[in-house]
Amino acid sequence: MNLEIPKAVQANAERGLKLREEHGFGGTKVGETTAKVLAAGGTVTARKVRHIARYFPRHAHDNLDQTGKSGLPSRGYIAWLLWGGDAGRTWSEGLVDQLEKTE
Repeated sequence: MNLEIPKAVQANAERGLKLREEHGFGGTKVGETTAKVLAAGGTVTARKVRHIARYFPRHAHDNLDQTGKSGLPSRGYIAWLLWGGDAGRTWSEGLVDQLEKTE
């Protein structure tokens, strides 16, 4: 099974890290740490991809608008990017489905 981090997921995580640094908000330390792993590329463990996949259903209701009320990126948008954004959701949930079929 290919646990390599896709380029789109890496790019989203990098963007999330830049926005978090620039604005000083968005996401948690866990999200920041995950983003650093994703942005670095390479592969992740099955355990890590399951962790990533669990983030998305819990936070799909957050304010994911690219800009918040102040005109700055919303906190939810930055956090979502830290976990790989929409590409991260598709990738991680697809891998978890594959993992469950092989177990």
